[in-house]
Amino acid sequence: MRPIRSLLPLLLLLPLAACEEAPPPEPAAPAYRLGGYLHGPRGVQLDDEAAARLTHVNYAFANVRDDAVVLEHPEDPARLAALTALRDRHPHLRILLSVGGWTWSEHFSDAALTEESRQTFARSAVALVTRHRLDGLDIDWEYPGQPGEDNVYRPEDRENFTLLLQTLREHLDAQARQDGRPADRPYELTIAAAAGETYLEHTDMRAAAAYLDFVNLMTYDFHGPWTARTGHHTNLYPPADTEAPSGAAAVEAMIRAGVPADKIVLGAAFYGRGWRGVRPERNGLHQPYDGPSESYPYHVLAAGYIDRNGFVRHWDEAARAPYLWHPDSLVFISYEDEASLREKAAYVHAHGLGGVMYWEHHGDADGRLLKALHEALQP
Repeated sequence: MRPIRSLLPLLLLLPLAACEEAPPPEPAAPAYRLGGYLHGPRGVQLDDEAAARLTHVNYAFANVRDDAVVLEHPEDPARLAALTALRDRHPHLRILLSVGGWTWSEHFSDAALTEESRQTFARSAVALVTRHRLDGLDIDWEYPGQPGEDNVYRPEDRENFTLLLQTLREHLDAQARQDGRPADRPYELTIAAAAGETYLEHTDMRAAAAYLDFVNLMTYDFHGPWTARTGHHTNLYPPADTEAPSGAAAVEAMIRAGVPADKIVLGAAFYGRGWRGVRPERNGLHQPYDGPSESYPYHVLAAGYIDRNGFVRHWDEAARAPYLWHPDSLVFISYEDEASLREKAAYVHAHGLGGVMYWEHHGDADGRLLKALHEALQP
């Protein structure tokens, strides 16, 4: 028999070897929903680090044609397969197919118009969910009862929107029972909703919410090339002495419309909006402009704009939002950063909201914003 002391070096090495082979621990899943939109045509995919932090991925977009939901890009099936393979490694992740968006909402009104068209829509949508091993649907109709980008729209959209969601819910639940999905993992149904009273006037959100798991509230694009003045485009609160739109006001309006707070997911923007030829008063904030307006992914702003190349970062304490000003070139840029995301996460905690979502994943190339959101949403 060998002396016991001869085994000690081997015993001491075993824990070290085990540590070397074990994968690094995943970040704790957030207590709230944390969803990201992934725009398929960009060709950007999630990595394992992002998948560990997210609860939901909304793959954008499917189109509506002849009352049916269809995938338009030949690459969509392969991109969805890559996401479901990622989910196999991160089983908490849920992958939803987002339908419509600004460009592809033209025929929602037709699809929602009759019982027959709603059935066609629901059957085709659920068929895509099952064919591609997804976890549900996100309906991004921009917007019921409004023209959007020259869309078909009708006064009946208000009621038909709810009926479309009801039909989708019935089909998704029936499919979940057929597939034997556990009660804690049903097929989910969500919407992307505009922020503001106009959207609420054209929808019955109290009725619609009964069929939804949650509402992705698009609390961004408050200002852009369609507004006469510059301004914050994704601010949590209004700036001082203004009645500018804000995320908090949009949340409060949605709650008044009948949506439970815990079904509201607050929107964040992983991109900025900028204007040229801006009057210099107030460092360009809420000023007229005579130049073009542009958008910028956050990673581009971080690399070349934020406190770089003549741009100075400012913080609006009332709005809880950052902005950039270049006093020589007269460029103003509104954007989101780690500080404003922490403020949004704190608001979610304080008001019992359902979480945070963002548009769009490619803007955060190094994962800085997602990491900040994930950490801030922890209990």
